[in-house]
Amino acid sequence: MPKVEKSRVQALVDAYKDHLHYDCLKTESEASDWDRYLSLAVAVRKQFTDRWLACMHDFQTKDCKHVYYLSFEYLMGRLMENNILNLQMMEEVREACKEIGIDFDHLKDVGEDAGLGNGGLGRLAACFLDSLASLGYPAMGYGIRYQYGIFRQHIEDGAQREEPDDWLKHGNPWERPMPNDAAIVKFGGRVIPVPGSKTGQCMWVDTQDIQAMPYDVPVVGWQGATILSLRLWSSQATSDFNLEEFNKGDYLAAVEAKNEAERISKVLYPNDNNYEGKELRFKQQFFFVSASVQDLIRRFKAQNGTRFHLLPEKCAIQLNDTHPALTILELMRILIDEEGLTFAKAFQITRKTCAYTNHTLMPEALEKWSVELFEKLLPRHLLIMYDINSEFLRDVTLKFQGDLEKIISMSLFEEGAEKMARMGYLSVVGSHSTNGVAALHSKLLVQDLFQDFAQVYPKRFNNKTNGVTPRKWLLHCNPELAELITSKIGKGWICDMDRLREFGQFAKDRKVLKELERIKLGNKILLKEIIRKELDLEVSEHSMFDVQIKRIHEYKRQLLNILHVIMMYNRLKKDGNALKSPMTVIFGGKAAPGYFNAKLIIHLINSVARFINEDPETNDKLKVLFMPNYRVTLAERLFPATDLSEQISTASTEASGTGNMKFAMNGALTLGTMDGANVEMAEEMGEENMFIFGLRTEEVLSLRESEEYSPWDIYNENEEIRNVLDMVRNGFFSPENRDLFEPLTYTLLQKGDYYFLLKDLMDYDRARMEANKAYADKDTWYSKTCINISSMGKFSSDRTIREYANDIWKATPFGPTAC
Repeated sequence: MPKVEKSRVQALVDAYKDHLHYDCLKTESEASDWDRYLSLAVAVRKQFTDRWLACMHDFQTKDCKHVYYLSFEYLMGRLMENNILNLQMMEEVREACKEIGIDFDHLKDVGEDAGLGNGGLGRLAACFLDSLASLGYPAMGYGIRYQYGIFRQHIEDGAQREEPDDWLKHGNPWERPMPNDAAIVKFGGRVIPVPGSKTGQCMWVDTQDIQAMPYDVPVVGWQGATILSLRLWSSQATSDFNLEEFNKGDYLAAVEAKNEAERISKVLYPNDNNYEGKELRFKQQFFFVSASVQDLIRRFKAQNGTRFHLLPEKCAIQLNDTHPALTILELMRILIDEEGLTFAKAFQITRKTCAYTNHTLMPEALEKWSVELFEKLLPRHLLIMYDINSEFLRDVTLKFQGDLEKIISMSLFEEGAEKMARMGYLSVVGSHSTNGVAALHSKLLVQDLFQDFAQVYPKRFNNKTNGVTPRKWLLHCNPELAELITSKIGKGWICDMDRLREFGQFAKDRKVLKELERIKLGNKILLKEIIRKELDLEVSEHSMFDVQIKRIHEYKRQLLNILHVIMMYNRLKKDGNALKSPMTVIFGGKAAPGYFNAKLIIHLINSVARFINEDPETNDKLKVLFMPNYRVTLAERLFPATDLSEQISTASTEASGTGNMKFAMNGALTLGTMDGANVEMAEEMGEENMFIFGLRTEEVLSLRESEEYSPWDIYNENEEIRNVLDMVRNGFFSPENRDLFEPLTYTLLQKGDYYFLLKDLMDYDRARMEANKAYADKDTWYSKTCINISSMGKFSSDRTIREYANDIWKATPFGPTAC
């Protein structure tokens, strides 16, 4: 156990008592859990505030290249434990809580999850910030301070119901408002050319102005050596109300502008299946982009004046997916209209400064905005995008010898019934680097999604395989496993995950394997208690925990999983020994509120679970459950407790995945397709240490192109599959509404099974049954577990960030670092 610093303990106790007494105006006996949490958070924050201020000062004054990471989502989770862990103050905090007489393990769970994202994209951004800080890079994150994060999910009669996630209802002790850095963001209005301007300057006038208020959240690097800032923007009216309307007695009109302004940062990702939702999401994206670009330009000018030719040398802007694509247009507007640069010079600077990370292979997921919306809200930016398009299409014309079809297909504007601006194309054209997030994904970007662009700009495309922070996803959430690893190979792996390779030497050491089994069992017992508490369901920690937790989407194929569960249930009804090892199948994830089929899949999972779990003939061999409200805090319990990780997306659809990495890092074996980062995981550990199934990418693309695949043939030829689909289609699991799940079978049979669930089902069955049989042999299973853990070195976000810094940003660390 690390030595406790008594001076730190006393400082924590004093700061806690001061805040509770002077700021909360409470005695210990009167204090609520929130009062205590807030006071402890403030006490911890005081321990690193001096270092945070020093890092902010260095960031603003040191002559180095600064990295600005723009992301529409951040899934930070709860910050109390993460900050204490990275400060290496856990023992001192526990000792201080003991002296005060409060329960730290209870108190740490009082804080809200900062759910400012929908899934992997937001959690990746959080991991990257951790690595940027731990590695000492001069960086800053930018995003939106949504008042309501991703909705709270609860299950009612088997179906998903959404409730607002008012995570800021008590405030956030980790953030600090920075009103001196507020920015004004403009919408609407009209554009007037500046008379006599030789550089094409325009004035953007008669605009609706909204204030962007920054709140800085500390990002504590490992050992607290470097502390960066995540700046989140909150939208506010430029004045509280219209005094003229107020004096007339029209009180609602008087505050209308205030309410309209505050809507922008009110809710994460409003439904965009109607015009109002699309307009609000568009305004959200520009709001955070404009405020962030103004902020970074202000910082640049403070050090470099108006020498904008230096901007690419001093600043790197990373666009995390297409959501921040408007950065390119806003930076161009500022350089041309406010700083007087020519279009050509502004575009050269912008392109050299910006870089784009693509996170999807699905053309429909590359955002497009109607030109009508641009004309209404961002008329100046639309003109700039037209100019960029003209410049770009000259390159296309030269490359493809005037091929009209190429010119039309590659234009930044899509012609149709409604003219659309293509944000993915703008992101490629307006930046100097486009990277995918796994080797397979990056290959497919060049060969398929952006094939023509790669021919025009072949040197711009590269790969940066995703990673996750080992501090959060192993050291924090699985401390016993981390301690075992450290006891065998030292603690160097915490900052250099390549060192995990040394742990592989214990793959045949029965004593270590028994320790791995003991640790896994302990984590399963912890999860078992959560399941009992939340679902009133008893599961056995000795059963195989088979887990699929991720956003609910048809391409991620939770439907494949639950169809196979039904198949296993049918077999158990015929033969009680059909499974070699008892199984507990666990699902978790949220469906977008407007995604009908995804919500129906959740309903089917819960309906099947209710039926199977109540069957006394089989429920000692097979149980199924859906964990509601999947979030970072719940993930921290699920990853360490999982035996078998389901990564079963159709090959060529998942860009990377990071859950696959977290599972393997925590000692779960992978049941998966050769998709996303699974391919590289297999290269690192060998396919023999995973359970691989399904079509490969080339086969999927070939089948799609040939259009020869018929799901009806499989349905007619395979009795087991036919029985499963008939049970779902005919209402076996929904006797009160027999047609309830018919849309799911319609999608498979009538619409052509686009994600090849039926094509892969029997090979999935083979691999899953192999895993089920292998689990019975614990020595072999935990030997593979050891190999999995030892093979995760490549999948550290530290490695990913170093590659971004070296290959794309050309940035170097600027301060002390523990890594």
